[in-house]
Amino acid sequence: MAKVNLSEEEVRKFFENDKFATDNGMVIEEYSHHYAKCSFEIQPVHRNAMGNVMGGALFTLADFAFAVAANWENAGTVSLSSSISYNGVAKGNKVIASAECVKDGRSTCCYIIELKDDLDNLVATVVMNGFKMD
Repeated sequence: MAKVNLSEEEVRKFFENDKFATDNGMVIEEYSHHYAKCSFEIQPVHRNAMGNVMGGALFTLADFAFAVAANWENAGTVSLSSSISYNGVAKGNKVIASAECVKDGRSTCCYIIELKDDLDNLVATVVMNGFKMD
């Protein structure tokens, strides 16, 4: 897709359509060129049977941060492959994902997403490759 100049309100409105993420409390905190920071306040729905934040919730947050970082300027990038490493448990009240582009090629891209809690504990690390459909 062609590059578009969207206002902050238009960017947030566009990503409200990521219903699974937004219905589970995930929000955009900030974004810039090939970067996004997204988060969620830890709620009972995010916890597994052992009381920790469920891996699927962490992966969803990482995927949402990737989507924002890779698409807010030029929509049309989808996830091609991903790998997640769970590094520890969230001990705080919030999980924050920071997605940063490490390679932006003609048809593919690669992002590293770090997930930390609000106490700065590393919770997970994700490497996500994207495919640019245009």
